Amino acid sequence: MAKWFVTAKRADFTKIGETFGISPVLARIIRNRDIIEEEEIRKYLQGTIEDMYDPGLLKDMDRTVEILLDKISRRKPIRIIGDYDADGICSTFILHKGLLQAGAAADTAIPHRMKDGYGLNEHLVEDAFQSGIDTIITCDNGIAAEPQIRLAKEKGMTVIVTDHHEVPYEETDGERKYILPPADAVIDPKQEGDAYPYKGICGAVVAYKVMEALYRKLELTQKERPLLEELLEMAAFATVCDVMELLDENRVIVKFGLSHMKNTSNQGLRALMEVNGIDKGKLSAYHIGFVMGPCLNATGRLDTAVRALQLLEEEDRAEAVRIASDLKQLNDSRKEMTDIYVKQAVRSVEENGLMQDRVLVIYLPDCHESLAGIIAGRIREKYYKPVFVLTRGEEGVKGSGRSIEAYHMYEEMTRVRHLFTKYGGHKMAAGLSLEEKDVEVFRREINEVCTLTESDMEERIHIDVPMPVSHVSMEFVKELELLEPFGNGNPKPVFAHKDLTFLSARILGKNGNAIRFTVLDDCRNKWEMMAFGDPEPMNDYMEKKFGQEAVERLYLGKSQDIRLSVTYYPSINTYQGNTKLQLVMQQYQ
Repeated sequence: MAKWFVTAKRADFTKIGETFGISPVLARIIRNRDIIEEEEIRKYLQGTIEDMYDPGLLKDMDRTVEILLDKISRRKPIRIIGDYDADGICSTFILHKGLLQAGAAADTAIPHRMKDGYGLNEHLVEDAFQSGIDTIITCDNGIAAEPQIRLAKEKGMTVIVTDHHEVPYEETDGERKYILPPADAVIDPKQEGDAYPYKGICGAVVAYKVMEALYRKLELTQKERPLLEELLEMAAFATVCDVMELLDENRVIVKFGLSHMKNTSNQGLRALMEVNGIDKGKLSAYHIGFVMGPCLNATGRLDTAVRALQLLEEEDRAEAVRIASDLKQLNDSRKEMTDIYVKQAVRSVEENGLMQDRVLVIYLPDCHESLAGIIAGRIREKYYKPVFVLTRGEEGVKGSGRSIEAYHMYEEMTRVRHLFTKYGGHKMAAGLSLEEKDVEVFRREINEVCTLTESDMEERIHIDVPMPVSHVSMEFVKELELLEPFGNGNPKPVFAHKDLTFLSARILGKNGNAIRFTVLDDCRNKWEMMAFGDPEPMNDYMEKKFGQEAVERLYLGKSQDIRLSVTYYPSINTYQGNTKLQLVMQQYQ
């Protein structure tokens, strides 16, 4: 079971509440997100696009704009080379549409996950050269493509890198030497000497900043305002899909993007909402991250991401709906395949003696390599351990890893790097290639060097406010909307109620994956509380704690015996014209 902790960061919540016209409870939640200074709180609650940072603060921006102006004026052919995930697709769209509008001769290329792998490769450089391309612009990749960019330079091409990933380095005697590619200009907020105030932007935001700076120089900013707004919508979409922290400038971008997307002029986005049955008026970061974004990502996983770019660039409504339907179908297929292999992975862990391993290495030879990361994430959630899922590729074995808070995946992999033919990543996620004969050796060695303790592998639930459900009101739930959009870095607040009485339960949903409870608060008021997901683990837990008869009475609506402590989030549920308060359970014990 996860350990629960109350987050108790101190501040004058009454004063913050009075200053910003919010309740002390809301002030406490904001403080728990480490938003402390008055200006930070103002920006968090009331920030607008006027609070976005000047693109000119990015290193090499002036040089980039200068090169682009020259290429546009001489009609030199430019090729934008993106990536096959949602951030790479949106980045490519932003640069392509933005450059075409500025008068450039530009086209696009997106690597194929299986044939090309991630980012720029020699084949893409050769292809650009054979096509008579003068200038390559990378987006959401390129910072680690030193040999490929050297090749492009040797062939006489101009290269601009726009990226947001970490700059590669070599370490000797504890000193790091960073390796920048030999491009004509490199824009990446993470490079040394970059003055950009917020480093956590995605590739599409970097691409947007390039277009914003170019349009300023062309003095097109006011004239092209609707286009820049459409491009910023795409940057917001990518920020959510790439799981960037929704803080600082990212929060401003996503708030703006969501409000504009509700009435977007982009036929592709409209079609994605339509085929997924999303009510435009209620569009949230959740819909982008878990419904629409996966449809774009599915093309890069199971087909070609070129289809996703076509969707975003499509101007005919009927054709956009047709492509969006194909993408949804592809994503549904991806979900089915994922579910099959998640079950296989669980069997592998529980039947092959892997439960005692602190780091799970699961080999699913027949699984599509593009699903490995999603499956690793699901297994990590189930067991709360670092997980690597490996699949058989055309050349050896490929895999993806997903980590837990106490385990720096990239650094741990570096300790057994002699086993890999290729690897990369960061603290929470990684990718790797190795020979099939080394799969079991990798499992053994990554566990031998592991220093995780039992407490490291206990999930921690941080409670924002221990608050009896009797304190929840319509006004309070409306006020919580000020904290949106929720996501990485700005999670939904966690409230907790100790020893809540459960009166009745009913399983709902066509797949039986939800339970509706009636609970009794400390003031003897009845509430509806929903729990989503497989009901079996919770039923098992209650049977062990209260006995089978008590659980049977609960489902018959005759219970007075079951009292559980819960974490929850309050919401408003409107059904058939009736609006009422509803609680959504997150954890129980």
